[in-house]
Amino acid sequence: MTGLALVGSAGWLGVRPRIVAADPPPETTTLKLFEFPIACFAPYYLAEELLRGEGFTDVRYVKLGPTQTNLKALSGGDIDLTVTDIHTALLHLDAEASIVLLGGVHGGCYELFGTNSVRTVRELKGRIVSVANPGRKAFVASIAAWIGLNPHKDIDFLIQPASSGMELFAQGMVDAFMGFPPDPQELRAKRIGSVLLDTKIDRPWSQYLCCFLAANPAFVRRYPVATKRAMRAILKAIDICASDPDRGPKALVARGYAARPDFALQALKEIPYNRWRGYSPSDTVRFHTIRLHEVGIIKSSPQTIIAQGVDWRFIDELKTELKS
Repeated sequence: MTGLALVGSAGWLGVRPRIVAADPPPETTTLKLFEFPIACFAPYYLAEELLRGEGFTDVRYVKLGPTQTNLKALSGGDIDLTVTDIHTALLHLDAEASIVLLGGVHGGCYELFGTNSVRTVRELKGRIVSVANPGRKAFVASIAAWIGLNPHKDIDFLIQPASSGMELFAQGMVDAFMGFPPDPQELRAKRIGSVLLDTKIDRPWSQYLCCFLAANPAFVRRYPVATKRAMRAILKAIDICASDPDRGPKALVARGYAARPDFALQALKEIPYNRWRGYSPSDTVRFHTIRLHEVGIIKSSPQTIIAQGVDWRFIDELKTELKS
């Protein structure tokens, strides 16, 4: 019956059914996921029906408090799985090994914008850069260090909500802004500033994954079959967004998360969702850990992060299983 449910859900969502090795039923039928209104989370919501087809009868999207981050909620057991950018994950793992990265989900979310007086990343020296959180600050710092700047001395960072930062950027009160969908799409549509760096296409950043699926370690230990089944549903939903990006904005609109569905659609068309198949999660963790370690933002080595904070067995199996 589980197999039939999977085929039925896959057909309804437009995924070509494939015969795969049968897994046992999930050890738990409850799955708690992080709820947050951002465009690139669309596959996460689109996966709900597929998750039910995998045997999860109680799929909960948990709204967190205004000061609670998804990784803190994950480490505390308030949620079981979430999507996180690699820099926020590395900052968390450097402080405490209370989450586990399961695999990359896509690349290239971020675009770094500069005002008309800033045309290159090198010209950020002595400038103010607005970022929404410490993870984005860490990313900009590593980008600056890559081309020879000292991010601790050469750049003034202003951490504030993305909406406020984008407004200040539009007014010329900050010199640069690290954008995350759908903010880059809005800035480009309104012709505000110019793109200094696009992580979808600019090397070396485009060669690595930007976002990962993360889990509560206790959940993975207790429920390995459920973990794999949940990952399979989410990866199938990612494939749907890659092949039919119109589905994603509809899932966001249904939840009231897309004030501008046109910007959400553009973001989903631009995000390279298919990179989870070909890009190495280990290479991504290693590369970004080295970058952050070199500038003194984290103390952990890549070996420590990989030994304590990752579990690639499910993604390795699913890459083989879900080959098209």
